[in-house]
Amino acid sequence: MTNNTLTGPPRSQSPQAPDARPATTALDVVKHLLPKSYLLLVLLAIIIIGYYVSPDFLTARNAQNVIAAASITAVLAIGQFFVILTGGIDLSVGSTLAMSTVIIALTLQSGMNAGLATGVTLAACAFAGLINGVLIVWLRIPPFIATLAMMSAIKGFSYIIQSTSLIQITNQAFINAFSSGSWLWVRNPVAIFIIVAVIAALVAKFSTFGRSLYAIGGNSEAARLSGLPVARNLLITYTLSGFLAGLAGLIAAAQLQQGSSLIGVGYELDAIAAVVVGGASLMGGKGDPISAVIGVFVLATIINIMNLVGISSEPQLVIKGAVIIIAVFLSSAGGVQRISGFFSSHFGRSRSAAAAQ
Repeated sequence: MTNNTLTGPPRSQSPQAPDARPATTALDVVKHLLPKSYLLLVLLAIIIIGYYVSPDFLTARNAQNVIAAASITAVLAIGQFFVILTGGIDLSVGSTLAMSTVIIALTLQSGMNAGLATGVTLAACAFAGLINGVLIVWLRIPPFIATLAMMSAIKGFSYIIQSTSLIQITNQAFINAFSSGSWLWVRNPVAIFIIVAVIAALVAKFSTFGRSLYAIGGNSEAARLSGLPVARNLLITYTLSGFLAGLAGLIAAAQLQQGSSLIGVGYELDAIAAVVVGGASLMGGKGDPISAVIGVFVLATIINIMNLVGISSEPQLVIKGAVIIIAVFLSSAGGVQRISGFFSSHFGRSRSAAAAQ
């Protein structure tokens, strides 16, 4: 009897149990939805602003231009997302993209057919990513330093094998496959990044490999002690980043119809910015590929609006930097939670004061 009395709940408290659970408020709903939906709300707000500031913004031609330009960064950002998910970073993707344009241009110029040239190019870019992984996993060089060194090495290699200012691409089969062609009324570059994004989302959410990357980003040592193949998965991740950078380079080469070691300048920063704007944490373990793609379109739409209204490149850099800072604050610095906490605390005190009166 004594044990039952001690362990069982008092009878007088049982009728009050349902009342003990706090009621869900509108602020709780907002706090629950904001981290998931703020990106789409931001993109919608930017589109509305573009509609009002420029009559050319919501036209089919302008939309096609924005999507075609964003397709390169979108493919690049998906590869960058997986790297950032593990708590790393890949600064070499811009140089790898440029190397991809040079290799495909040279192989096509030599008479190689488009399919084989594409395979050779993607293999070379994946190998560059694998070298990044080896430097990080086996030599234990920090990702920032390793990929920074590879950025310089790949850029120099591309310049050496290029030997001229640029190499023209005239192979129509390649141009159709990665630029001017269409599949089910969708331009091929758009179809490519959509397919890549869907596959990446499925891998991140449902595969053992994807879930292990979240674990590695959350705590790599705990992931290792739990039996996850951390070294192998990091090698695969950086190889995948190089492969997707090569694929982005193929799209860029087909759109520009040339190969050059200078094409990839700044793309690595655009990819990192898009992933961060998409809500991924630079500390790792957070985010998803679809949000990274939405981050690409947020930045691409802002840049497009600034071009339409005639803002010069220097102020564009300032505005772009401000957007990135805000995004980092909201994602990596816990800005959403801090803002929600501020309003919760403020309105909580206001309600308490009103109740006391």
